[in-house]
Amino acid sequence: MKCLCKALLAVFVFPFWVGYGLACRVMGPRRAFADSAQWLAILPGILGEYVRQIFYRWTMARCERDCCVSFGVLFSHSTAEIGHRVYIGPYCMIGDVTLSDDVLLASGVSIANGTNQHGTSRLDVPINQQPGEYPRVTIGEDTWIGERAVVLADVGAHCVIGAGALVLEPIPDFAVAVGVPARVVKMRNEPNTK
Repeated sequence: MKCLCKALLAVFVFPFWVGYGLACRVMGPRRAFADSAQWLAILPGILGEYVRQIFYRWTMARCERDCCVSFGVLFSHSTAEIGHRVYIGPYCMIGDVTLSDDVLLASGVSIANGTNQHGTSRLDVPINQQPGEYPRVTIGEDTWIGERAVVLADVGAHCVIGAGALVLEPIPDFAVAVGVPARVVKMRNEPNTK
């Protein structure tokens, strides 16, 4: 039944995808993708999830069939990658990111591309005109990121990032990290650590 529903929705999504292709030529691919992501984000319910999944499978670098992209999720880059069984909770903001297999993002998680997106060293040039750096951020497999966390650096595999955490530095595999800024408080593969 799910496959039939997705097949029927693909017919619905096709004209939107064609319009996206035309918008890429007129507005440029980055703007066309961002605008499309905003429109798709507001489709409610399971049908909205299916429509987003279909569209992103057609337009993103990688988006697996068994992922879930919830209501209100915004992507800023079509180069983002979504692995198998990834769950992205409502109202997440995702940049140029790789979400490896089995990643769980709670509601309101923001994953941006590093801490140096805007140059601030010159006072004679507005901040929005200074060059920045946009490193790709990777979230390792089987990692859970808690509600309203902000991630600006890579997070390893099998990690847990606490709700409201601010990740400014890379987090190693198996770590449990919490706080602002996030710090490792436990290693999941070392049962005697507190």
